[in-house]
Amino acid sequence: MLIRDEIAADRDAVRRVVSAAFEGHPFSNGREGELVDALRDAGALTLSLVAEDAGVILGHVAISPITIDGASLGWFGLGPIAVLPERQGRGAGAALIDAALSRLRAADAAGCVVFGEPKYYGRFGFGIYAGLRFAGGPSDLFMALPLGSTIAFGAVDYHPAFALVG
Repeated sequence: MLIRDEIAADRDAVRRVVSAAFEGHPFSNGREGELVDALRDAGALTLSLVAEDAGVILGHVAISPITIDGASLGWFGLGPIAVLPERQGRGAGAALIDAALSRLRAADAAGCVVFGEPKYYGRFGFGIYAGLRFAGGPSDLFMALPLGSTIAFGAVDYHPAFALVG
């Protein structure tokens, strides 16, 4: 399996992967594929990585900037992350997350947030920080990973494209 940057020719495959991964998910409205397209079209994908195996795209992760109390502080949001249903549970999602976090560290990002399952994301170092707040969902599913020496405090806002799935 190869983790690489998305290229223009991947757009349709990425949409299919993201849509398939979220189909029927209880927290999904089925528009996550549109969200990735909207972030890309707005120039708001800081990172867009794909997992490829034998020439087939089987996974994707998006990283986009967030604001904290309205300010850009070098923090980013992880997601959506998607793996084809038939390939889930085999390490592609973890490899995508590891690669994305490694790239953020190399770029001296201050931190990353994610909305998701604590047991899954906790293994990457994400945890709940009471000082960071996200009004878009249950607080027990909103986690942060400081990549620098300090944690930020305040209200987190994702790119306006996230209104598609909110």
